[in-house]
Amino acid sequence: MNRFSDLERFADRTALIASDGQQYSYKWLLEYGDAVAQQAAPRSLVFLIGSNTPQCIAGYVGFIRRGAVPVLINHTVSQEMIDQLIDAYKPEYVYRPNAELNDYELSQLATRYSQLYPELGLILTTSGSTGSPKFVRLTYENLFSNAESIAQYLEITSDDRAITTLPMTYSYGLSIINSHLISGACIILTDAPIIGKEFWALFKEQNPTTFGGVPFVYDMLKKLRFARMNCPSLKYITQAGGHLSAELVKEYEDICKQKGIKFIVMYGQTEATARMAYMPWDKLEGRENSIGIAIPGGEFFLVDDEGSVIDQPEVPGELCYRGPNVSLGYATCREELAKGDENGGVLHTGDVAKRDAEGFYYIVGRKKRFLKIFGNRVNLDEVQALLLKRGIESACVGKDDAMKVYVVTGTDCNAVRQLLAELTHLNLSAFTVLNIDAIPRNDAGKILYSKLEN
Repeated sequence: MNRFSDLERFADRTALIASDGQQYSYKWLLEYGDAVAQQAAPRSLVFLIGSNTPQCIAGYVGFIRRGAVPVLINHTVSQEMIDQLIDAYKPEYVYRPNAELNDYELSQLATRYSQLYPELGLILTTSGSTGSPKFVRLTYENLFSNAESIAQYLEITSDDRAITTLPMTYSYGLSIINSHLISGACIILTDAPIIGKEFWALFKEQNPTTFGGVPFVYDMLKKLRFARMNCPSLKYITQAGGHLSAELVKEYEDICKQKGIKFIVMYGQTEATARMAYMPWDKLEGRENSIGIAIPGGEFFLVDDEGSVIDQPEVPGELCYRGPNVSLGYATCREELAKGDENGGVLHTGDVAKRDAEGFYYIVGRKKRFLKIFGNRVNLDEVQALLLKRGIESACVGKDDAMKVYVVTGTDCNAVRQLLAELTHLNLSAFTVLNIDAIPRNDAGKILYSKLEN
């Protein structure tokens, strides 16, 4: 399954619009991408140092069409880290596009290393950090079955125009690109932050019909007073990449109703090629804390600590997903790219969830984001949510009987400590509250707990 092989049918349509407003047709996309990819051997490994530019998208499409396997690495990753990844994965080629010169560099590092698994089509970093050599191994079926499901439930047509708010190297950002390309739609490309004037100037000029965002994006939109913005071209917006508070979901639900925009909450992981669930926009009211239902072709179920399936509603258990978009598994070096399917189409998400009587799912925490505090099981994500509800941004880590709570500089640590004791009914001695200049986050806005001292 390689849905990029038939993009010629959209040849005369506009595929990409660059940040300077220049338009690129599907014909250009395929000719440029194929010209790049023809220089790489089929079934070779290619490091693609990527950003949201036409040359990056074209190279990516070309490599997929060629049968070379791209590894998507954000252009902001240091050369030192890239060198370490090259040493671990031994790619045959490194592709570095230069959008300013409409040019590229395709460096050949070797003629051939160890064989790749025959169905391996793409390699992405885990959402945690690009500073880790741990990657997710995806097949062509993973990639395109997910793109088709998304295009189906979002009803993407060739008239849609999506504007990028996330890096193409991040699974959610790439998922938006894939689902629009296979639909013959147009993608407006920018790396400009959503809080900047450059982004909104491009937005006003190109009239996108949709965009997607992680919680951080929606936090910024609130500060920008999205409710007062005039966005007549927007048909729908999507949210994934982390939990958005029910209060903020409700706020955007109301704003979007007033504007005639569909607000669609979603849920996913890189290990399932980005997206696994969506909440139908017309079912959201009263379910603002829900991730919704599985995407077309997928299925959710819950298991208890013994691995038994939970049939009753409202009983929490680990959320599991079954579908053709579930990845092969992980890799940490070149040799592991020859491995076959280790997941068997089933992903244990690590999230604890419950299902209501109507079949809608709700995340209640992370399986590994719990501490035992004086015999009480404490959900760190819930603690963060409680603090955020009171306007306090935080990151909670720690060990049993010793929670560490990081808050931004200027926040009164003693007051936060007192508040935590009141909210959890636990002794003050359980909490250490520390100031930090900024909560560390990755490109998608997710907190990098690994950067914090436990």
